[in-house]
Amino acid sequence: MGVDMSNNPPTSRTKDFFVSPALSLSLAGIFRDAGAAAASVDVEEGDEGSGGGGQREDTAEISSENSGPLRSRSEDDLDGEGEQDDDGDGDKNKKKKRKKYHRHTAEQIREMEALFKESPHPDEKQRQQLSKQLGLAPRQVKFWFQNRRTQIKAIQERHENSLLKSEMDKLRDENKAMREQINKACCPNCGTATTSRDASVTTEEQQLRIENARLKAEVEKLRAALGKYPPGATSPSCSSTGKDQDSRSSLDFFTGIFGLEKSRITEIVNQAMEELIKMATAGEPLWIRSVETGREILNYDEYVKEFSIKSSGNSGRPKRSIEASRETGVVFVDLPRLVQSFMDVSQWKEMFPCLISKAATVDVISIGEGPNGINGAVQLMFAELQMLTPMVPTREVYFVRYCKQLSAEQWAIVDVSIDKVEDNIDASLVKCRKRPSGCIIEDKSNGHCKVIWVEHVECQKNTVHTMYRTIVNSGLAFGARHWMATLQLQCERLVFFMATNVPMKDSTGVATLAGRKSILKLAQRMTWSFCHAIGASSFHTWTKVSSKTGEDIRVSSRKNLNDPGEPHGVILCAVSSVWLPVSPQVLFDFLRDEARRNEWDIISNGGPAQSIANLAKGQDRGNAVTIQAMKSKENNMWIIQDSCTNAYESMVVFAPVDITGMQSVMTGCDSSNIAILSSGFSILPDGLESRPLVITSRQEEKSTEAGSLLTIAFQILTSTSTTAKPTMESVESVNSLISCTLRSIKTSLQCEDG
Repeated sequence: MGVDMSNNPPTSRTKDFFVSPALSLSLAGIFRDAGAAAASVDVEEGDEGSGGGGQREDTAEISSENSGPLRSRSEDDLDGEGEQDDDGDGDKNKKKKRKKYHRHTAEQIREMEALFKESPHPDEKQRQQLSKQLGLAPRQVKFWFQNRRTQIKAIQERHENSLLKSEMDKLRDENKAMREQINKACCPNCGTATTSRDASVTTEEQQLRIENARLKAEVEKLRAALGKYPPGATSPSCSSTGKDQDSRSSLDFFTGIFGLEKSRITEIVNQAMEELIKMATAGEPLWIRSVETGREILNYDEYVKEFSIKSSGNSGRPKRSIEASRETGVVFVDLPRLVQSFMDVSQWKEMFPCLISKAATVDVISIGEGPNGINGAVQLMFAELQMLTPMVPTREVYFVRYCKQLSAEQWAIVDVSIDKVEDNIDASLVKCRKRPSGCIIEDKSNGHCKVIWVEHVECQKNTVHTMYRTIVNSGLAFGARHWMATLQLQCERLVFFMATNVPMKDSTGVATLAGRKSILKLAQRMTWSFCHAIGASSFHTWTKVSSKTGEDIRVSSRKNLNDPGEPHGVILCAVSSVWLPVSPQVLFDFLRDEARRNEWDIISNGGPAQSIANLAKGQDRGNAVTIQAMKSKENNMWIIQDSCTNAYESMVVFAPVDITGMQSVMTGCDSSNIAILSSGFSILPDGLESRPLVITSRQEEKSTEAGSLLTIAFQILTSTSTTAKPTMESVESVNSLISCTLRSIKTSLQCEDG
């Protein structure tokens, strides 16, 4: 997926990350161009379309998905001038007439944009072919590409100039600090030291001079970068691997705000790495396996003794609960790619869409070694963790991530929160802090990796809805099992996406591999959008309303101004979560079954669903993407449905699609501009693993199966006008839609009294 940095007001981006004023400068550096770019910056994903974002190219392509309304005047002028040039010199006495501006259509821009991504400098043959295809003069095509390259160059120069200005400001501050320090320590008349702190002042002066020289070198590197890299190329200070932070004074950031030397942070992460390795490899008595559930439980008394943990007392802090879990599993992905996905914040977020609602690399403390700068890398990161329901508050956490190669076949990634960082951040944000957590990754044969995941956190105790209290307090909701199950599912999806030998029975209705990939990409985007829309993240403001049948329904609205992936206008999202006395597997099989869709889908009007295509994306038959045709007296409609299940949770996500657009996607056309609005279900176990008397497909296990926590969400477009507001009629409509759907589900599963 591309990273959208479109020309929105700054507030629409800055509110995504709630940080103290002390951190705002650093975060502003990450998103510096969000409000300045005239077109959106789109980093192309690789063909694999992975949940981890794929291997991105170093060059950041600039996409003008919204360049229709944002088209610059200079572009129009050039088009007009191009047409006037054909007139030759003409009669100088003739009155000069100004040609009308030519505004390209959205389709023309889309086609030219597609070619631009492949070839920013098309040759004469390509321009001629494109001009015939779009009905434009060759000069118009030529000028469009020229203006597009100019636009990219302007954006990149603004970015480089901003970095240069920042470094020069820091240099001036360093010089000022050095002069003030020397003046304080020396006599104004003779210049000799006036205090017994002579030695320490000399040391500080030396450090300041060294830092001053380093900053000068960085400024010179930036000056060279401005003239060295051609338009369309990306300098090292803009690379997507996070090396842009190298030109910023990370050391200053930490010593100035958190009061920590870089050496102290290095010491902390090394200790955390040692603890993680012990936590990952130790058996009893540190970890004891539960006879009832089979889960490993941390023996906290043994942990305190093993790692010499001192009790910090209450010290005025809110009460905290401790959650610890460990899970081991095998994933289908090669080791370098997996390690890279953890160190690239965009890939990391995309790998866990149901768990991470926000993520950012706040600063890079240390660049690692090796070709990708990963081994030994240390980053300060922020994450907001969520469940797929607005009924459970999110968890915000700041932590330092450290990546280390332990051997030729083994890597470790550790996350740990640092006290000084926590003490200097707004206390209202620090609801959770990480004790040494992370994973040990071991390379196995044939592109497999063994992963041992340890999750160990302290969280402020807060009120959780009774329905979710068990699964949250037991550590299942944010524990290692959830992270591992999600990682395995995403890696398996990637394997099926890249496979070229998929049996035809797993791709019925789709004739080509290109068509298969396009459909899977569209389904992936739909599911990511669903996960983003229904959580308790501060992205959303939820309003609680009551339905006629008693369910609590939460409603939120948002405006889509320029994202081509969703309909433009005001979008209303309504979510409700309920407990059902049905096993998660039975509920999942019922909701994804196209033969039973008419039992709960109100939109189908009771009509049957006909399968158009069925694509497997995992070994479990429940992991599949289907396209279904809904036939009714009023109209025909196609629906794309993405169903996925793992050891922790299941989802069924669907959306109506334009039939013509979907047919083009099935042939392999790009699906990124297909507007789609997802709805669906999230299914979790309720955490009570010995609940009796629930409905299950296996009669002999009635006494051990648990019930399900079902979250249902619908999104509707209430108005195509971005200035409109949701009406009471639209709220009532979506309220009724959820209530009727839940009633139908309960009736079909014979649990009306659940």
